[in-house]
Amino acid sequence: MNRKTLVLAVVAAAAIFAAAVSAAGSDDLQLANVPSANTRAVGYAPVSLYSAGLTPVVVAQGSMKLENPDGIVTNYGYENDVPSPSDPAVPLMVPSGAIATEAQKTEPDKNVYLVLKNQHGAGATVDYGTHFLYQGHEAGALVNGARQGVITRINLDADSNHRVTLLADKDDTGAPVNTIDGITWDPFAKVLLLTTENAAAPTYSATVDFPSSVHDISGAIGRGGYEGIQNDSDGNVWIAEDIGGANKPGTVARVPNSFIFRFVPKHKDDLSSGKLQVLQVLNPTGQPVTQASQTAVNAPDQVALHTYGNVFDTRWVTVHDTAVDGNAPFNANTAAKAANGTPFKRPENGVFRPGTHFGEFVFTETGDTNATSVENDTAGGWGSLFDLKQSSPSASTGKITVFFKGTARTNSLDNITFLSRDIVSAVEDRGDGLHGQLNALDSGWAFDMGTDYSKPGNLVDRFIAEGRDASATIDANVTPTGFGKNDGDQELTGIHASNGDPGVDGILGAEKPLLGHDGWRLFYTEQHGDNRTIELLVGDRNDDEDDDRRGHDD
Repeated sequence: MNRKTLVLAVVAAAAIFAAAVSAAGSDDLQLANVPSANTRAVGYAPVSLYSAGLTPVVVAQGSMKLENPDGIVTNYGYENDVPSPSDPAVPLMVPSGAIATEAQKTEPDKNVYLVLKNQHGAGATVDYGTHFLYQGHEAGALVNGARQGVITRINLDADSNHRVTLLADKDDTGAPVNTIDGITWDPFAKVLLLTTENAAAPTYSATVDFPSSVHDISGAIGRGGYEGIQNDSDGNVWIAEDIGGANKPGTVARVPNSFIFRFVPKHKDDLSSGKLQVLQVLNPTGQPVTQASQTAVNAPDQVALHTYGNVFDTRWVTVHDTAVDGNAPFNANTAAKAANGTPFKRPENGVFRPGTHFGEFVFTETGDTNATSVENDTAGGWGSLFDLKQSSPSASTGKITVFFKGTARTNSLDNITFLSRDIVSAVEDRGDGLHGQLNALDSGWAFDMGTDYSKPGNLVDRFIAEGRDASATIDANVTPTGFGKNDGDQELTGIHASNGDPGVDGILGAEKPLLGHDGWRLFYTEQHGDNRTIELLVGDRNDDEDDDRRGHDD
């Protein structure tokens, strides 16, 4: 393994050792390998383990009260849709000793870090703070038959009374915001872009100010199982879709059913018109790899696509053009299948590799999250990392190869971010079922883009071994459904490294990350359990020197 590979070391539970990240630059990034995942045992509450040099700091958690509650939306990670204690993270005990239904958790999801000036909270008349973390929330209580979604902003400079602001729970028409999954900042249109992972729900844009103006943009960009969303330097919007497919005949393995999309706006600062394209992979005979060609168990196209060393041609195919098809919302998944796009097994998120001028896009494939599925259908069930290379972000053709093929040790890859020029991190979303099958909770992994993982012995390094907090432990002990509507084991999500630059130079992939220096910071969120969002301090400090130059007035 080369010099950029993470250094192996043993990490003790509560001790976060002082081994610092080298100040020489991101190419010298060295963390310590956490040797094993935490096991999943009922009643067991392991603490999370981290690489040496990483110090976790909770910046918000579910019980934190909003500075501007609205109806049942009262707390950062909970909606008080049922009677509950003032701190809804504390379970309500009934006389029999059984656990009563808990307030609905909202599951804060992916993160966007921005350094901004002149941002106000509810009723504020003066500036306070410049460092903000924006999130959509993936779950919500049923209100008139629909889930109540929310968009929040964490003020990293504020006290607890002003730490979390409810930016919006309604769109511009007054309709409740749907539950949110993906989020990114578009520096050209100067809005947040948010996805709902729901073909029946809008794709949104939202302003970063308070109160946020939330607008349905799915007449141009479409609706689907959209999850990951990311800009490139040309103003295009890349989207990874997450929709599980039907079972393959006689198995629990799933048929690939989700696509990689690219929206090419007519004008980069206006998302109301343009073309939506789907990625199409061509097999060695020049034919598109389609859903039909991957439906059979161990279908040749699917096996070839997940074989190390194979390189396939790709092209982008337009599935919707507002100039021709108009601006009515449409189902992107249906359109992609009609255009012979290439589906994957839940390609949830992607990010551009720094130093490639947005010519290299790495995306995760979560897979089936079921150990049984790989017994008969071996290709893609554990998930993968794919590497797509093009001559430019707007190029019509490219090349794709599987960079990492998942295993029982490293699988179910979901959120992704580069930690340096060559080290990309991806965190797992195994789910309770796979936790039980493999007796392992989720992990965060650091992949070296210079390592050949097809070679035996070249293992990925773990830098987070997720634990289980009090709420998750209680859920895991209550069968069959915990509190009745809240999940059990914690999930790693929202891994996000950024210097907060709201300009074009701040698009992820434009600059080489320098964690712990020049304003670069690292965040992730624990869904389920206490719904905590955590900053991982790298080394002994976070240097915000010169980050004021990145702030802008809104």
